Amino acid sequence: MARLFGTDGVRGTANGGLTVELAMQLAGAAATVLAPGGEGRRPVAVVGRDPRASGEMLEAAVTAGLAAAGVDVVAVGVLPTPAVAYLTGEYAADLGVMISASHNPMPDNGIKIFAAGGHKLDDAAEDRIEAALHDGVTPARPTGAGVGRVRTAADAADRYLAHLASATSVPLDGVTVVVDCAHGAASHVGPAAYAAAGATVIAVSAEPDGLNINDGCGSTHLDALQKAVVEHGADLGLGHDGDADRCLAVDASGAVVDGDAIMAVLALSMRDRGELRENTLVATVMSNLGLHLAMRASGIEVVTVGVGDRYVLEELRRGGFSLGGEQSGHIVFPAHGTTGDGILTGLRLMERIAATGTSLADLAAVMRSLPQVLVNVSVSDKVAVAADRAVADAVAEAERELGDTGRVLLRPSGTEQLVRVMVEASEDTHAQAVADRLAKVVAGI
Repeated sequence: MARLFGTDGVRGTANGGLTVELAMQLAGAAATVLAPGGEGRRPVAVVGRDPRASGEMLEAAVTAGLAAAGVDVVAVGVLPTPAVAYLTGEYAADLGVMISASHNPMPDNGIKIFAAGGHKLDDAAEDRIEAALHDGVTPARPTGAGVGRVRTAADAADRYLAHLASATSVPLDGVTVVVDCAHGAASHVGPAAYAAAGATVIAVSAEPDGLNINDGCGSTHLDALQKAVVEHGADLGLGHDGDADRCLAVDASGAVVDGDAIMAVLALSMRDRGELRENTLVATVMSNLGLHLAMRASGIEVVTVGVGDRYVLEELRRGGFSLGGEQSGHIVFPAHGTTGDGILTGLRLMERIAATGTSLADLAAVMRSLPQVLVNVSVSDKVAVAADRAVADAVAEAERELGDTGRVLLRPSGTEQLVRVMVEASEDTHAQAVADRLAKVVAGI
């Protein structure tokens, strides 16, 4: 049976693959595993969502599944994913549930589950929840006073905003920012957080109607943000995704500053403030070699993990590090949160601008991205490709050819019979030539 959980929760087309029946059953299974109760204590869950229309339906189903299992529900309404994670700890809940499909289009939706303290689930916890679901384990069905109660947390947004305010110390007076909220969960709290910190805020794509989330806007569609930054003469632009756990940036000229460049700026900022523990940054294998070279030149070590912010989080906890993230804009500050927080990232980035009086373009110039070529190769057996000697030899030869000025990464798709061949080199033509050569070897297996 295919695994239900993906790299970031359970996701699918709302009312298609992701039905209200599945949402109720998943909530019940999560209650069984994460909130067993006992000793007279009533278990508690925090439930939030992004503003897509299907979120209303799925929120009702998740809430019903939890309450039917005897779990009291604290409904926090439309808030970013990192807010739900934070509030899970703040309200001392046994688990948290965020209903969102992040950067996916409106017809999709998803269910992200957090353990106590707002931590993402590890593989073992997800496996236990799936087993409870697939094995037909029926959650406890209390009656009378044992049925879970549902209350709305009127102070949820204020608590999250206060948390964000405590994470920065330099006022953002004089910084003008355009914020693209993707018509998503950041539409209210994002501009509010930036304004409270002292920035002059111009909000765009901040009028969610349930249907327009991520529609030609946000971190996956930066064109409108680039144009707006230039038109308003702003110092920078910030682009969030639907659930605001990502942040990408645009400098005053309209040039995109991706997650790698943001991490480089923040790593140097934290190093200078004595906050970069072990002088180490955690990144994934998809981060550009330019990030590694820039950090090496600055005396900062980069620890590399697999794709997915959950693996970044695991390494941050294991090594006691203080900064990590992905090229896509998921940036994690363990001292301030248990998951990627796009609004916090925006605040810390602007704090560096304000503290140094330096433009974002000049700050980001510490890193130069090397040309990167990605070729998707259709194969009959991606597992066989990974074990093939001819492929291994071809990769080794390419790595010798590139030396310290390039990089090779072969990564099987998680959902398709594809192998992704990624090559970085100092020149576009060289990267393309090496990628094409490796793709032919992979295709021949």
